[in-house]
Amino acid sequence: MIEVNQFQTKDESAVAAADLGAQAIAKVIAERGHANVVVATGASQFEMLEALIQHEEIDWSRVTAFHLDEYIGMPDTHPASFRRYLKERFVSKLPTLGAFHFIDGDVEDLDAELARICGILDQHPIDVTFAGIGENGHLAFNDPPADFETTTAYKVVELDERCRMQQYGEGWFATLADVPTEAISMTVQRILSSDIIVLTVPDERKSEAVREVLEGPVTNVWPASILQTHPACHLFLDLPASSKLTKKPI
Repeated sequence: MIEVNQFQTKDESAVAAADLGAQAIAKVIAERGHANVVVATGASQFEMLEALIQHEEIDWSRVTAFHLDEYIGMPDTHPASFRRYLKERFVSKLPTLGAFHFIDGDVEDLDAELARICGILDQHPIDVTFAGIGENGHLAFNDPPADFETTTAYKVVELDERCRMQQYGEGWFATLADVPTEAISMTVQRILSSDIIVLTVPDERKSEAVREVLEGPVTNVWPASILQTHPACHLFLDLPASSKLTKKPI
């Protein structure tokens, strides 16, 4: 099931999400000596990542990190590059970080890149995943109708129109035509393999997706609804994001 945590503001929601995630990471390190973590990008993660890197109880030298997705054909110098985003907002802020494995979508041989990054993640079972939910209900870049079956770690996906409109609307691209049509994304099944999933979903524009993911059936039309089947998924909302819910969050 999805545990819902509702807050007045996106800042409060982000801090609470970071607190829970940090506690989970620190606990895994204390128990096993090392933690494997997946982080997300996009506007919904700004405040959460800023709060997460402040947690001094985490021995970041014992963390190996990955990310959910990256555009195909985009250099890491582009303002919308997720590699650039994470280097600026996460990796550069954690000088002792054990390792961060970037997805390189700007390569000639995508098959080789997929084999490389899948091979690395296969050696690192995921302890904690930080993620969001798209306006179309996507999980990572698994747009509807999402593939719920593939078990490899990453795959090439096509981005649907609503997803591309979201990226344009958030200001990452000058025009809709500039938004790539393909990306490398972590698969739904690999995300579900995480021991703990921490979702940070602010803003009214996500409210329809939040309602469908929480109150609707599990369906690949709203990909993140599959998280209803996960045993330890924690969703953090601000009031605007929860505004279309017909049932009061527990």
